[in-house]
Amino acid sequence: MAGEATYVWEGTDRNGQPSKGEVASSSPAIAKAMLLRQGVKPSRIRRKPRELPGLSWGQGAAPNAKDIAAFTRQVATMMQAGAPLVRSFEIIADGFSKPRMRRLVLAVRDRVAGGDSFASALRQHPQHFDALFCSLIDAGEQAGALETMLDQVAGYQEKIQSLKAKVRKAMTYPAAVVLVAIVVAGILLVEVVPRFEEVFAGFGAELPVFTRMVINLSEFVQAWWLPILIALGVVIGLLRLGFTRSPPLRRAFDVLALKMPVAGGIIEMTVVARCARTLATTFAAGVPLIDALGSVAGAAGNRLFEEALMKVREEVSAGHPLNAAMASTKRFPGLVVQMTMIGEEAGALDDMLAKAAAHYEEQVDNRVENLTSLMEPLIMAVLGVLIGGLIIAMYMPIFQLGAAVGG
Repeated sequence: MAGEATYVWEGTDRNGQPSKGEVASSSPAIAKAMLLRQGVKPSRIRRKPRELPGLSWGQGAAPNAKDIAAFTRQVATMMQAGAPLVRSFEIIADGFSKPRMRRLVLAVRDRVAGGDSFASALRQHPQHFDALFCSLIDAGEQAGALETMLDQVAGYQEKIQSLKAKVRKAMTYPAAVVLVAIVVAGILLVEVVPRFEEVFAGFGAELPVFTRMVINLSEFVQAWWLPILIALGVVIGLLRLGFTRSPPLRRAFDVLALKMPVAGGIIEMTVVARCARTLATTFAAGVPLIDALGSVAGAAGNRLFEEALMKVREEVSAGHPLNAAMASTKRFPGLVVQMTMIGEEAGALDDMLAKAAAHYEEQVDNRVENLTSLMEPLIMAVLGVLIGGLIIAMYMPIFQLGAAVGG
């Protein structure tokens, strides 16, 4: 709503107990009227100071996808238990430890208590509730099946979060170990190798080639470590900025991700599972197929699949069957196309797509486990070569000196 602001209020609730909170409104008078409708008698209402961009540290961590999934599941559970929607928001807000998440839930509560629909209240916070989420809640409200829809949306979000966690696990472990190895190698090059170099200076003998190479590398790192770190930080910052603001660069990242050995297959299966799960959920919710395909494209998480889904949307709009449109993109696996065809012929498209999603989610799980098992010995070998190589290079002159003395 144009001209809307957040107001901080203090007063007493319907039981006469002191209470305080925040409410979004276009004026103090409307804010007071909204509070009175909730049974609150406000004694003080003031406009909340606007936060300056970039100065929100100290406000707590921002709500993330995991928080939103937990919120959805809790609302579904409360509604199944027969609790009123507004009262459910209050109970759920108390359960969150993040202040910003509590404020988000209470802001949604204030909107709903003021007469807005649940979906309309959620649309006021697009940074936390995307168009797909709001469309599904809207469909549930209009069909009079909000409780069922919330349960489906919560299940959908939990499966998507589980899928992301599995892929993150496969990528994080080797990256963390390699980072530790680089830090340890850096410490050896900056702190340990120079001390060995001082010892070798008194030998008066020519050092082995491997040892000389390590010493040269140590001298280079000592002289340039700060510019190297600054340059690395600038490159990472530019890549992150480009990834968020440059569609061509982001598309190049997505192409590269799918072509990565081993990991590329896992990422592709993850995107296919997410697309199938999202389409199954939206179609089951009664969202028209054309609109559902647009939502699925936005939730794909990969530009190549997003482009393919928009092409599918155009062909379905022109009257082509969904399975034929998917096959024409050559982006979706044959199993998904075949199950889509069976679902269309049997009138059970959402069920077939859900089964396809479950199949690929299981495949991702299996591949992540296999990749983790294979990565452990490989990482140990890399660490042995990197750290062990540096140590051997430093002890080679000592071994040669001992051999010369013994001879």
